[in-house]
Amino acid sequence: MITKPEHFSDYFTSAYIDTIQTPNIIIWAIPVMFTLVFLEWLISTYQKRDIYDGFDTLAAAGVGIGNLIITAFIKVATFGLILFCIFLVPWQIPAEWWSYPLCLIAIDFCRYWAHRWAHEVRILWATHVTHHSSVKYNWSVSFRLGWTQHVKVIFFIPAALVGFDPIVFFICHQIEVLYQFWIHTEYIRKLPRPIEYIFTTPSHHRVHHATNGKYINRNYGSTFIIWDRMFGTFVPEQEQAKYGITKQISSYNPLYLNFHEWIDIFRDVAKATSFRQALLLTFGNPENLHKYKKESNR
Repeated sequence: MITKPEHFSDYFTSAYIDTIQTPNIIIWAIPVMFTLVFLEWLISTYQKRDIYDGFDTLAAAGVGIGNLIITAFIKVATFGLILFCIFLVPWQIPAEWWSYPLCLIAIDFCRYWAHRWAHEVRILWATHVTHHSSVKYNWSVSFRLGWTQHVKVIFFIPAALVGFDPIVFFICHQIEVLYQFWIHTEYIRKLPRPIEYIFTTPSHHRVHHATNGKYINRNYGSTFIIWDRMFGTFVPEQEQAKYGITKQISSYNPLYLNFHEWIDIFRDVAKATSFRQALLLTFGNPENLHKYKKESNR
């Protein structure tokens, strides 16, 4: 049983975080993921399919390693916030087998909205655009996790406030993150209909990564695609996806891949002619950026 700290500051200490004995599933999975990336690359090379680019894959690995380092540095802050919210409610859901699927669904619901807002609010898009920056689509793309994406921890507060056991919460969160790996591939096509209807599959996620007009800002679901069906953002895969971002960048530099949109935001805000325009350029929908830049002083 995990003891609730007496003081607020205790939540944000390494000593207390270390008492949460959650198995680090992601670290265990890293060798498996790199092996699968290597095998996919070998197969695509043998078949002469234009799925991999050496520099692009190295860039993805660089982004992924940087994300792991940053995650380790800010672990106390992010874990502490979630733990504080978990213990804020006067009850706690026990760590029973049935609490795991419930927690998974709760976290996935939060991930849907975090993901959707990351596409519809420019300052959040700056934390996520790194993931969409590759014109290729393969398992290495799953490593492209933005270094500033951790600010989205606030979206998971509602799931924490449900009162799940901390170990259940953190295990389910790791499962959610790991699930994203296998859906980044061209090799797995359509799966049986019940799976395609409920879960996010490679077919659904190829749509999400596409720049084709009818595919843009669709299929946000992480593990479950049912949220997209419920909230009107689902589109089935039809034509072949073209990957990348609408304003494509030609760089393999992990630093630039992570911060180019932040730089553009600062530049645009510096040129704003009104406070209203500055707000729109920062928090508006990235799709309407051209319109925001035309805003006159009001």
